[in-house]
Amino acid sequence: MTERLLILGGTAEARGLAERLVGLPGLHVVSSLAGRVADPRLPAGEVREGGFGGPDGLAAWLREHAIDAVVDATHPFAERMTSSAVTAASETGVPLLVLRRPGWRQGPDDDWCWAPTLEAAAELLPGLGERVFLTTGRRSLAVFAGLDDLWFLARSVDPPAPPMPRRTHVVLSRGPYTVPGELALMREHRVEVLVTKDSGGEMTTAKLAAARELGLPVVVVRRPPPPDGVPLVETVEAAVAWVESHAG
Repeated sequence: MTERLLILGGTAEARGLAERLVGLPGLHVVSSLAGRVADPRLPAGEVREGGFGGPDGLAAWLREHAIDAVVDATHPFAERMTSSAVTAASETGVPLLVLRRPGWRQGPDDDWCWAPTLEAAAELLPGLGERVFLTTGRRSLAVFAGLDDLWFLARSVDPPAPPMPRRTHVVLSRGPYTVPGELALMREHRVEVLVTKDSGGEMTTAKLAAARELGLPVVVVRRPPPPDGVPLVETVEAAVAWVESHAG
């Protein structure tokens, strides 16, 4: 009998997990992408794109496709998707694992200001610098739209939509990034402060190293806490072990 696994993906960890599991005997893997990026990196195996329609829609999909287990490997800030996964798994009795890469750790030479939300991060900026490197995603620009006295360098994979700050220069780019490249970008645009989410991972950590070298303050938005009562792992290897323990 073939076990059916759903990976809620869109991250490097989700792609790594699919690569490790696709092709294993007795296991069929389906990766789901939210469809928020125009040209996403596709994982190995079967892929579905688009939302489920909330927790009820996800629960119905799990039943319809006879899913035996779910791994939520979405972005650490995909709070709504994780909440839907928890509710749907509870309703259907399908085992759920959360795979989250560790957050970044502040070093002794880092000048970090922690903010609980994007809105709190926006409130901190006027006292930290006038030229802001904003790396919190294209959907976050509206939060900073009222800061007309500041200049923003906004980086995203796809073009952002209004509203956004009046003085914004957009750079379309996808990681991974290098420290020399980030240093050059920050120097070119005379960046005075960096804003980022605590996404973790290696693909975008170069900006933190560059800010450290330049002596720039960094506003770091804290990630949402993981859901209560759901097993949590931080590595692909641990997720593979969990899947194997639930298969067969």
